[in-house]
Amino acid sequence: METIYKVALVIMFLVVIFNLGQALYFMMTDKDGGKRTVWALTRRISFSLLLIAMVIVGIRMGWIHPHGVGQ
Repeated sequence: METIYKVALVIMFLVVIFNLGQALYFMMTDKDGGKRTVWALTRRISFSLLLIAMVIVGIRMGWIHPHGVGQ
């Protein structure tokens, strides 16, 4: 279960990065004032919040462990 969860976290992170790149592309190419950039950034924020929630759940369930820097 831990390995599958970690793979899901990595995939979610890649989706966030993809949406950020997609927003950059739309911002550079759309000259007519379209809303594709806004929607790409909205999806990125939504996926980022979901990613943070997944990390919190993973830590609470014991599937992932913080590295303990500063302890």
